[in-house]
Amino acid sequence: MTRLFLLIFSITGVTCAGIGVVIALTIGQDTLQPILIWAASGSLVGIAASWVIARKLIDA
Repeated sequence: MTRLFLLIFSITGVTCAGIGVVIALTIGQDTLQPILIWAASGSLVGIAASWVIARKLIDA
């Protein structure tokens, strides 16, 4: 489970963090701190999504 989770997180974590950065820039927050906060929140979403995806793949 852990290996699969980490493999999936390497894709979804980066993707969700990138989406967070795009959201930050779209709403006009173009300084370092808001961009890092949005990227970190995107990574947290990526952790949750990776866990769900890995669990579904193992159960299938």
